Amino acid sequence: MHKINLLALSLTLFSLPSLADDNTDLKNIIDQHWQHAQSEKIFFRTDPDGWKPNGKLANWTEQAIQKRQTYNNQVLQKLAAIDAQSLSKTQLMNYRLFKYERETEQKSYQSYDKYFPVNFLSGWHTYFAEAPANMAFLTTADYDNFLISLDDYPRFNQENINLMKEGVQRGYTHYCTSFKNYDKSISAHIVKDPKDSALYEPFTRIPNTFSQQQKAAYQEKAKKLISNKVIPAYRHFYDFFVDDYMPNCRTEPGISSIKGGLEYYQYAVNYYTTTQATPQEIHELGLQEVARIKAQMQAIIDSLNFKGTYADFLQFLATDPQFYAADKQDLLEKAAFITQKMYGKLPTYFSHLPRNTFAIKDSATRGAFYMPPADNRSAGTYFLASTPSLQPLYNLEALSLHEAIPGHHLQNAIAMELDVPEFRRTLNHSAFGEGWGLYAERLGKEAGFYQDPYSDFGRLGYEMWRAVRLVVDTGIHAFGWSRERAINYLNEYTALPQSAVEDQIDRYTSWPAQALSYKMGELKIRELRAKAEKELGANFDIRRFHDTVIGQGSLPIAVLEEVINDWIAQQQK
Repeated sequence: MHKINLLALSLTLFSLPSLADDNTDLKNIIDQHWQHAQSEKIFFRTDPDGWKPNGKLANWTEQAIQKRQTYNNQVLQKLAAIDAQSLSKTQLMNYRLFKYERETEQKSYQSYDKYFPVNFLSGWHTYFAEAPANMAFLTTADYDNFLISLDDYPRFNQENINLMKEGVQRGYTHYCTSFKNYDKSISAHIVKDPKDSALYEPFTRIPNTFSQQQKAAYQEKAKKLISNKVIPAYRHFYDFFVDDYMPNCRTEPGISSIKGGLEYYQYAVNYYTTTQATPQEIHELGLQEVARIKAQMQAIIDSLNFKGTYADFLQFLATDPQFYAADKQDLLEKAAFITQKMYGKLPTYFSHLPRNTFAIKDSATRGAFYMPPADNRSAGTYFLASTPSLQPLYNLEALSLHEAIPGHHLQNAIAMELDVPEFRRTLNHSAFGEGWGLYAERLGKEAGFYQDPYSDFGRLGYEMWRAVRLVVDTGIHAFGWSRERAINYLNEYTALPQSAVEDQIDRYTSWPAQALSYKMGELKIRELRAKAEKELGANFDIRRFHDTVIGQGSLPIAVLEEVINDWIAQQQK
């Protein structure tokens, strides 16, 4: 009897489907890839501002890059064996996003990205220096890992320099004029006293749970590493940049001026917009948007009975003291009031809110931007310009809604708390994130902001700024525009100070196609909302719509469109 039961059991087991089905196989592939990414310290398509040094830094030798490329190809081969039709709904979304990222990563290895590890706004040296101030240092492990990063920085620094050297040899360099003052971003970190280094900041706030002996030991180690390793590495980069890189910088602003540059630009357009739009299509769209927004801006000028031209009004905004904060503290406090006011309105527009918070700080180097936290032990940070003259008050409502809530912070914080595979929590598709930020500016009008006509003009001015980017970015990189032509165009349609206009053009010149993502993403989100409102009518729920848009983490535009179409269909049942 016992033998018969064993035989029956064995036959039953033999007849069962394989336990390792496609859902399980996909989970294993994704989990293994995340482990590999952690060991490599390379997380494809994440916000560079979210990078935080934590132990040994990434390897940027040609051999390491080739190794990652080989591994990525192996992952794609494994994915090819997955039958997407057999996946659960949840796993199908994971599959689509993961496959999309691996295919995009495969294309990235054929591009020139690695030869441009710096741009007008930033580089590995600025990210490294700025990150610690926005990291949580609560345990000995936090400090031990950061000391490892400090010790490893010279190697990391040299490997990035080597890539720039190879770029010089191949003719892949940045535009001379845009980088004429870039050396200051390096020399700012060459300090005599290590305690004056931004990298020493974590050692000024060691928790009181540490003994005095521990504090002193960590501070001493940090000072030695900063003095003996980090500062010499910055000095080495400075010398290379001044003596070797700038003498070989390119003389034309457009990336199409280098060999294969136009093809590289099309790759960058696809990467940042997550669409198949061509530079010509984007350029024409930009011209249409500029004309539309200018008409709305002119209507506000007329309502104010301003005596003068459009250009005169922009000059008035740029120079009248009433539009600027009294000092840095005044600017920060006004921004805090705007964001707190929006906090109270969030439940009207979102049914799911994140736990994590954000801080508001001033930045002397990059003006306004949002820096996501490394994890939920620290807050996000909304940075504002340290100089009030660079941040007009009539723009402050739109800016704060974009960078903080319901813009970047809300979207990022929700993504980090999702119950999804790790890679999805930190994904950063520029068209999605920046498109949502620009959409958030417009949402403020529904929420009761922009009651002052100057502030509403500022909102439109920010939208115009993003529309102009479609024109000048493609103009520079695809159609041979000079720097002067791009500056004049931006000047004609925006109220930005002259120095800010020039900085913006240098940003676009050094970071091809990234500036296209704002308007391209926002237009798609608005298009999808209009479709949902039309098809659902009285059943349209703004809270559910917003929850659906940002409730999956960052998405490519095509995937976002399918997600919203599915949601519309479900609401109609």
